[in-house]
Amino acid sequence: MNLLRLPFLVKLTLVVISIIGLGYLISLGKSILAPFFLAFLMAMLFLPVANFLERRLRFSRSMSTIASVLMMLLILTGLIYFFGSQLSDFSKDIPHLKQQFTSVAADIQHWVSRTFHVKIDEQLNYIDQGLNKLLSSSGVILGFTFGVFSSSLGFFVFFILFFIFILNYRRILNNFIITVFSEKHKTSVQEVVGEVRVMTKKYIIGLCLQILIVSTLTSIVLTILGVKYAILLGVLTGLLNVIPYLGICISLLISCFIAFATSTPSTCIYVAIGYIAVHVVDGNIVLPFVVGSKVKINALFSFIGILIGEHLWGIAGMFLCIPAIAIIKIIFERVQGLQPWGKLLGEEEKPNKKKKTYKISKNITLKEMD
Repeated sequence: MNLLRLPFLVKLTLVVISIIGLGYLISLGKSILAPFFLAFLMAMLFLPVANFLERRLRFSRSMSTIASVLMMLLILTGLIYFFGSQLSDFSKDIPHLKQQFTSVAADIQHWVSRTFHVKIDEQLNYIDQGLNKLLSSSGVILGFTFGVFSSSLGFFVFFILFFIFILNYRRILNNFIITVFSEKHKTSVQEVVGEVRVMTKKYIIGLCLQILIVSTLTSIVLTILGVKYAILLGVLTGLLNVIPYLGICISLLISCFIAFATSTPSTCIYVAIGYIAVHVVDGNIVLPFVVGSKVKINALFSFIGILIGEHLWGIAGMFLCIPAIAIIKIIFERVQGLQPWGKLLGEEEKPNKKKKTYKISKNITLKEMD
């Protein structure tokens, strides 16, 4: 039965049913699939390192994998140390923050009293009732905290294991994907696998460069404005910027909070203007140049992907949804009958520019996967 000859409504129904079924299975296996997908992305990032160690330094496959894992752990340790030292310095300003917000809370109470005619004593009673409810649910809060810590630890363990296995057995995985299809489709499958792998590697490297550039620009802007912890806020902005639109808004609120607590209220306005400028530069210069338009996702499906990713995998899904959509877009553009779906996920093409074709030779594909 030829699926391409089916009516559009029948094909659309099959697609919707397939998406719902896959979404349900993905939601059930999030504890395994989320670290596996992250490990796959990191493996694509460290694949050139592993190939260099094997070909130039004559490392064995297992030794190159262990060296790649150690390098990744060293980078993660550096990030954890950086955030830990910055947060330690931030904790010294907590008394000042309390004093600042006590003053702000008093002003808000007087404003509420004048505007809504609610006495300050009644406001304090409402606050006390809320605090009592919060304290009564401390067991729930402790259970939630322990659950988050344990799930994060399990996520990290699975991530490291999957990273090792994917790098060490990448040749077997590649051969399985190619040989599972019939012989007449072998060449096309090799091209698709090679292009997906190369474009995924380029996308992840571009994403890391984007994080570095956005972090640097934000740190410079905050330093010029005299905001404390400018480097910490800049790095946090770069990492959160992986989540389109929502990430920059969250980091803006955090930076305005710090600027308000440690500086003057007018600084918050300058911080907001600076963040808008950084976002404009990132969206119009950094993102097209570094990441490239080949895997650029339009705003509609980026936002839908964030919502679906958060619903399926939580916070990890918000970070991983955009690379997942980018990979799906690449596959759709290469598979016959799915090209319209790939165009639907991407940006609108300008009519004056010719679309560049991307080709990859079979020799490069097989050589880099060995």
